[in-house]
Amino acid sequence: MHIDSLLKDALAQGASDFHMISGNPPFIRIHGQLQPLNKTALKSSDIESMVKTMVDENRVKKFQIEKDLDFAYATPDGTRFRVNIHWEKGNIGLSARTIPIQIPSMEDILMPQVMYDLCNLERGLILVTGPTGCGKTTSLASMIEYINQTRSSNIITLEDPIEFVFKPAKSIIRQRQLGSDMLSFQSGLVHILRQDPNVIMVGEMRNLETIATTITLAETGHLVFATLHTYSAAQTIDRIIDIFPPHQQNQIRMQISLTLKGVISQRLLPMKKGGGRVAAREVMINTPAIANLIRENKIAQIKSTMQTSAKEQMVTMESSLKAMHQEGLISDEVYNENITPYEK
Repeated sequence: MHIDSLLKDALAQGASDFHMISGNPPFIRIHGQLQPLNKTALKSSDIESMVKTMVDENRVKKFQIEKDLDFAYATPDGTRFRVNIHWEKGNIGLSARTIPIQIPSMEDILMPQVMYDLCNLERGLILVTGPTGCGKTTSLASMIEYINQTRSSNIITLEDPIEFVFKPAKSIIRQRQLGSDMLSFQSGLVHILRQDPNVIMVGEMRNLETIATTITLAETGHLVFATLHTYSAAQTIDRIIDIFPPHQQNQIRMQISLTLKGVISQRLLPMKKGGGRVAAREVMINTPAIANLIRENKIAQIKSTMQTSAKEQMVTMESSLKAMHQEGLISDEVYNENITPYEK
């Protein structure tokens, strides 16, 4: 049994994710639902043998020390996967996510018009947020590809691992991978100004140092894209501020109010017809009113301001869900599961 044949079978069934756990058959996720790929239970030794065909000796050593390892893997036909290997109950486990070969356009994933406006900016911070598996990476890639196709820019991405592989069009693109091309996101960001960037993409703002450096880069006249694991625009602001010690929070509120251009928070939902999933998106634009709420630490009022700011192309998650429901993109059941009761 070879990992490539299992991944091929998973792709043939339309899987977005693939899992191997000792004592269980391989599992795949299709349109958000988990199901077994076949009936053959995998032994720990089976998984270990397959993993060793995917990584080189240096990565094996790193995995033995750190107990977790993220990397990108390509099958012989060129299909790419984002892979995590880990330990569970003393056995090796594996999770892999499919990376489409073709970078989807913003039209393909139904991006709202305001996102084109944000991508045309010369400077500022744009955040894409949402839970794990909500399509943040795909949305980010579509925006970077839009810039690549429409502007003459020097684009630098910092990723863990590199997922979508960009081909330079009007822009030049450097893609740097954690571990092989840089020691940490923070070190990559510290040195990035020496590389003459116009556009910077940070795969994930993981800690205080990375967040602080990312905000500073946006302040210095660059267009910066980044992701966070948050569920709403307001929670995103709270998360950024709360990670700093109390004596720095007023300064960070001021910096965010000046540098942030927009937050797009999304979740993937099953489509009513034809299978597949579609993204519901909340969009917050940093208007003077929003910036003032951030400076004054009135984050709780952001949602109500968004609800009355449709002219500025702001969209709450509730209004996005309602529009998708009215257009027939999602079922009554999916709508009712995701809308908050008082918003119905």
